[in-house]
Amino acid sequence: MEKLTFYALSAPEKLDRIGAYLSERLSRDVARHRYGYVCIAMEALDQLLMACHCQSINLFVESFLKMVRKLLESDKPNLQILGTNSFVKFANIEEDTPSYHRSYDFFVSRFSEMCHSNYEDPDIRTKIRMAGIKGLQGVVRKTVNDELQANIWDPQHMDKIVPSLLFNLQSGERTESRSPSPLQASEKEKESPAELTERCFRELLGRAAYGNIKNAVSPVLIFLHFSLMFQAVPLVLFLLQSQHSHLVIQQLLGHLDANSKNSAKVRAGIVEVLLEAAAIAASGSVGPTVLEVFNTLLRQLRLSVDYELTGSYDGSTNIGTKIIKAHEERQLQEAVIRTIGSFANTLPTYQRSEVMLFIMGKIPVPGGTRMIQIMLLKSLVQVTTGFQTTNMLTALPDTFLDPLLSFSLINHSEVRLLVLQILLSLIDRHDNRPKFSKIRIISDISVLKLKVDKCSRQDNLFMKKHGQHLCRHIYLGCKELNSDQQHYETLYALLGLLSVELANEEVVVDLIRLALALQDLALSTDEGLTIYNRCAVHALSAAYLNLICQLTTVPAFCQHIHEVIEARQKEGPYLLPEGVFLEHPKLPPSLEKVESGVLFLQSKIAEVLGGSGYNTDRLATPYVPQYTDEDRLSKRKSIGETISLQVEVESRNSPEKEERTPAEEITFETLKSAIVDSAGMEEQERERRRQVVEKFQKAPFEEIAAHCGARATMLQNKLNQIFEITIRPPPSPSGTISSGYGQSQSPSVPIYEMKFPDLCVY
Repeated sequence: MEKLTFYALSAPEKLDRIGAYLSERLSRDVARHRYGYVCIAMEALDQLLMACHCQSINLFVESFLKMVRKLLESDKPNLQILGTNSFVKFANIEEDTPSYHRSYDFFVSRFSEMCHSNYEDPDIRTKIRMAGIKGLQGVVRKTVNDELQANIWDPQHMDKIVPSLLFNLQSGERTESRSPSPLQASEKEKESPAELTERCFRELLGRAAYGNIKNAVSPVLIFLHFSLMFQAVPLVLFLLQSQHSHLVIQQLLGHLDANSKNSAKVRAGIVEVLLEAAAIAASGSVGPTVLEVFNTLLRQLRLSVDYELTGSYDGSTNIGTKIIKAHEERQLQEAVIRTIGSFANTLPTYQRSEVMLFIMGKIPVPGGTRMIQIMLLKSLVQVTTGFQTTNMLTALPDTFLDPLLSFSLINHSEVRLLVLQILLSLIDRHDNRPKFSKIRIISDISVLKLKVDKCSRQDNLFMKKHGQHLCRHIYLGCKELNSDQQHYETLYALLGLLSVELANEEVVVDLIRLALALQDLALSTDEGLTIYNRCAVHALSAAYLNLICQLTTVPAFCQHIHEVIEARQKEGPYLLPEGVFLEHPKLPPSLEKVESGVLFLQSKIAEVLGGSGYNTDRLATPYVPQYTDEDRLSKRKSIGETISLQVEVESRNSPEKEERTPAEEITFETLKSAIVDSAGMEEQERERRRQVVEKFQKAPFEEIAAHCGARATMLQNKLNQIFEITIRPPPSPSGTISSGYGQSQSPSVPIYEMKFPDLCVY
């Protein structure tokens, strides 16, 4: 062997003839089953290949690959493994000169076939499969960086390589660590096919450029359908470079859309992959098309709801499979909602605000499909969980908050509860929400360890703009007959968070007035509330006043609240949370005779808080919510009802209400005359235009100028009147001046009439 190597090195032009001779001998020995000579020939070829790097090695390589191919085509496992090992050694050699005509198509196909080996002996089967994986790894190494070689990223190659690797991921348990230690990596004999596959995958995807990702991931998605091995995509994401991960997410979303009429089980599998992929890819998971990700998920959510309601994928009803499909679709919906939350958690605050607005725009108006409303509101709950912002005004614009609050007035308990949960997530910025999870009387709130910060200017502006809006919706929410313990606990948490997160002195006064108004609501018999609802509202009012009195730290206020609570504990425990919110509360038959000793007195509270600097006049004024058209429209059940309400609002707001005549009855004759009259009207309009044109063509200039001047003067007079009414400018630098109308003006004159020095005028 040494002599042969020396001869080949000293006479490199003889290499191709040496290779041809060894190739011929090997082919003959394989055919005659003389496997000892086969091994000798391959060993000689390997050593020559490792030793020689001259320019004429290309011809020798052709002979070498021909012999490797001969071994791989054999049905003997040992020869297949021998050929693979030789190919792997060749793959690790860096050639000095490129080859323009070499093809690796056979090796990709053969190594992929070996990866799926079903040999009877399990040990030999494992060896063959591992040889196939190593062979594919060798092909990738040899071709991936050489532009002159066959493009390994072509779909025809990737469609063989990727499924073969994924198949072996299933064949054995992977090690706990995704990155094997150097000791493990050196002991390749002890590796399982799954471990070797993972290393091969890592190398393949680590070399993938931006334009090749699609070809590498598409076979993974196809493989999902045949094996339901959904952990493959997260593995791909884990191994992929982070800047490319959003491409995988986009392909998954496209795959989900393409399978929108497939079974719920398949779609749920893809969604679960998305859920795990979002966690792995983290901030890079969404990429540039943020709203497209959420749009696809929301579309799938809506489709799933439609499928559940109709019981089939094409709109026809199929009674036999409806129950099973409905159950699967419900699981899919929950998975989609969790995935939406997972993606939202990776976004910065400003993008999450955009997503919240986007989802809100998708929710049907009150009166729309109730199930869609519930699912999209559940998605909003997921998106808003953990939401943190320093500026509530910019994070929660009117376009989001107004529609959200309108849903809190819908006569559906689950919808109202979801809206309240969303509000809690948005307002809670210091993780105080869990401390208000149970509605109860707390004698010392210091045990809650509440985090209270001073209100910022932005918070004050937010409450100035939306505070009354929030109070009104809390009040109206307490009037709902189908509220249960969970609703009252959530309302209590909302009141508590408003007091801790966003309350200045003015807001505290309004919240105390609201709590006293809730007590009056519970005492009233006009609202039709049940005994349970009235007792629950009493308990809510008591629990909140007990909280706010300790937050204000006014001793006399605390004393009054505690005295009333003690009186209730003795005479009316059903007016406190501990007596109402039980599995079987003991409620009185009626609440007609409630003693004044168990009621919180507005006059007393106004008096004690007034002594501490609070606004006494505002405290003494009972809280009365302002009803709006939104409150009525949110209760609507049908389109007809909506139209009638809008007409009613329109007529109420019209200044000509008294002068209106009864609506004329519309008949066929009326419509006919309207058509005939319209033709006459068109004729009159044409005649009028002709006269105007003729007048401007023939009338003298002085007459036209006088006509236009009169119109201009009338317009100027009207504008002057409007300016006088609307503009209140700062004092004039020129003091009292005379206006252009001969009237003496006060020192405050309209800006457009001020006399400025020439240097101030541009």
